[in-house]
Amino acid sequence: MRPILCVVGARPNFMKMAPILRALAAHRPSLPMLLVHTGQHYDASMSDQLFADLGLPEPDLNLEVGSGSHAVQTADVMKRFEPALDAHQPACVVVVGDVNSTLACTLVAVKRGVPVVHVEAGLRSFDRRMPEEINRVLTDQVADRLYTTERSAADNLAREGVDRERIVFVGNVMIDSLLASRPHARAPAATLAAHGLDAALVGDPRGYGVVTLHRPSNVDEPSTLRSILRALAEVATRLPLVFAMHPRTRANVERFGLGGLIDPRRIGILPPQGYLEMLGLMAGATAVLTDSGGLQEETTALGVPCLTLRENTERPITVEQGTNTLVGRDGAALLAGVDEILAGRGKTGRAPELWDGRAAERIAHDLWQWLQPAALAAAA
Repeated sequence: MRPILCVVGARPNFMKMAPILRALAAHRPSLPMLLVHTGQHYDASMSDQLFADLGLPEPDLNLEVGSGSHAVQTADVMKRFEPALDAHQPACVVVVGDVNSTLACTLVAVKRGVPVVHVEAGLRSFDRRMPEEINRVLTDQVADRLYTTERSAADNLAREGVDRERIVFVGNVMIDSLLASRPHARAPAATLAAHGLDAALVGDPRGYGVVTLHRPSNVDEPSTLRSILRALAEVATRLPLVFAMHPRTRANVERFGLGGLIDPRRIGILPPQGYLEMLGLMAGATAVLTDSGGLQEETTALGVPCLTLRENTERPITVEQGTNTLVGRDGAALLAGVDEILAGRGKTGRAPELWDGRAAERIAHDLWQWLQPAALAAAA
């Protein structure tokens, strides 16, 4: 069988692809594969740490695209991926999630007549202002095999005209990574100590909260970011916070002169953390305050209440069945949500269907069956 080309580009992709690679290797017969890292995540040290934390092998190919506008980054991935595709003549290309690399490699493969497999298909926020939503919709339209994490995704795809025969409900590979890695998660106090922060921040009797913010709608406009930071400062009077601050957010806090809103005695600022560090912080938290899609899923799996600073979510199952509550950018709603959690009335949720740590196994099994006719035809 020709190799399966597995594409990663940015941090969320790594957690999704790690269990898939393990499942492809463990399948009998094993499925040949090559790992392509586009280099969209351009922090080399962070990328290396995530690979190590997740047990990912060294990439077979690194396109080293780096940063740029959405257009520049997408175009650069396409230009660099095309020769790799031609050189290796894969049986299919597996893409995950909704980053620019996902769409770019999908377009190249489709135009070369190579089947595309999309893992985490059909998720919709219904907000076309989000670049990720555009990537999701376009990738799903041309993908040949679509693996979904929740049943509502198939309905979204059907409304967009996708043939149900192309769709397979397999569960959530992000949860595969979480369950496999949880025994190895770093202790929160050790993570703080490694960055010179007082471990007392995570020793408060009421617990602590974890914060991440990176979406342009939250951090790129001065008044919005100021409002959110003021709300976080008020939350911190009730519950100490550990803020793993994205470089984009940090740069804007400095550029807009908002650093004075962050009291270091109640809000500990960390740089972006490795997977095992973030897993440990989240697992031990009283609450997570975020605008990340992946953290909405991970907190649901961990049973930790999550307050999402967005008006919508492409992962509605985390609200309907999990621990997630949408609070938008309303400071009063955020504070009310924290007070509910501290009063013991936060969502406990439950694990959604097939979020059982075996999604990647189901993908490997289905891929083998799906690829067999093409493999037999090529060998004839």
